[in-house]
Amino acid sequence: MSFGGVEAGDFRKILIYNKDRIFAFALPLGYVTDEWYANAAGAINWGFPTIADTPIPEVLPTGITTYEHVVSNIPHDKIVAKAVEVRGLKVTVSAVPIPVAFGAAFEGERVRGEDIYLECGGGRTAMVEWVSSKRMDEVEDGKVEVIGPELTDVSAGSKLPLAIVVEVAGRNMQDDYEPILERQIHHLINYAQGVMHIGQRDIAWIRVSKQAVEKGFRLSHIGTLIHAKLHQDFGRIFDKLQVRLYTDKDKVSEMVEKARAVYRIRDARIEGMTDETTDMYYSCTLCQSFAPSHVCVISPERTGLCGSYNWMDCKAAYEINPTGPNQPVPKGEVIDARLGQWKGVNEFVFKTSRGKIDHYNFYSLVNDPMTTCGCCECIAAVLPMSNGIMTVNREYTGETPCGMKFTTLAGTIGGGISTPGFVGHGKYNITQRKFVVGDGAILRMVWMPKMLKEEIAERLKSRAAELGVPGLLDMIADETVGVTEEAILPFLQAKGHPALAMAPILG
Repeated sequence: MSFGGVEAGDFRKILIYNKDRIFAFALPLGYVTDEWYANAAGAINWGFPTIADTPIPEVLPTGITTYEHVVSNIPHDKIVAKAVEVRGLKVTVSAVPIPVAFGAAFEGERVRGEDIYLECGGGRTAMVEWVSSKRMDEVEDGKVEVIGPELTDVSAGSKLPLAIVVEVAGRNMQDDYEPILERQIHHLINYAQGVMHIGQRDIAWIRVSKQAVEKGFRLSHIGTLIHAKLHQDFGRIFDKLQVRLYTDKDKVSEMVEKARAVYRIRDARIEGMTDETTDMYYSCTLCQSFAPSHVCVISPERTGLCGSYNWMDCKAAYEINPTGPNQPVPKGEVIDARLGQWKGVNEFVFKTSRGKIDHYNFYSLVNDPMTTCGCCECIAAVLPMSNGIMTVNREYTGETPCGMKFTTLAGTIGGGISTPGFVGHGKYNITQRKFVVGDGAILRMVWMPKMLKEEIAERLKSRAAELGVPGLLDMIADETVGVTEEAILPFLQAKGHPALAMAPILG
């Protein structure tokens, strides 16, 4: 006890020191004698639990040890894992065991053209990333499986569907932590040299370079690095983690549907909160490697433009990691309530963008809109002839009435700049009450891809009914009507779209 600086006989300090610092436990194997019982009781009083392979009486309430005091009847093939769990031991991976260099220096690296060996997602194939909580006995820590073709099974220039399913378990794990861990996948994969990652959820996009494959990189290494880094950075909130990477088309489709159902539940948690009910917003700067001046500030009524973080997610992320990318942002004095601008937010944005952006508005795409990064789910743009706006989601690859496809829009405004007339946003944000409310709200929406209309149809109908235009969904044009302003204007006029009768959007 000399290292603990505890005097002999000070049983309370000895117990606390042992419980918090000495990760020992007792494993009595076989018949437990009276003497063994006494020794086990002594170990418990020193903060060390007992895990037995025989059916001795259990002491499951916690208090003296970190978790249960005595756990019994554990099979030999599970007793070590159970001891690690009951003692609260955390796995620490000191190095990421993959065959390519790994580190923040490679975040933001691009993989293009002839250098692409494999591409997944990005509108080319289906792709999804999903973190879910499981029971302790359902997760084998460190297990990584590839279900379907591996990189060695395809040739250079190939495309595969991909579902990255991460399952975690732990005494301190909560459902609210799932999106926080999920969002880390973006920058962790980017840390691998020769691997590019953009987006999240079901709009993720990965490219693996030929050089990475030549060095031995495989899809399984994505699971390896996720396991290692999440244990390093977030091991406090979970104990076990396993990864399944599906490249079989049918299994990927199944995982996409399951994940989307979970996403809908997560998004709905924020309902009922308004921007006025809190004096604190939260930042997200995870995408600054690709967009150095981009600062996403997330409020109850403006989810992150990537679609994966809402206000509650950011609050939980800050509680888990107070020095991470999700920092509290005091709103401060109101500068413009209609457009959504606050002094405290401006000060934070100016500092965090390193002086590049000194202000922006939450609720407008016409007047100094929020900055946009390449991970946005959708991009909205003004359509002057229609006196309205359009939006396009990443999955839609066709032309749009603003004259640019999603890829062109993202390349033009997605570098972390504020571009009047354009703004990136999440799908869920379209039907939140503050969506471009400074410009006329959802009643300005005159065009969006058919697939997006169908995806958000029920929420859009509900929001439109609140605004007194229950038939708005049928008034919004899509690519079946036209992909130019000239083509959609007669449709809008025939439908009596409310944007045509509103004040000039650029007035």
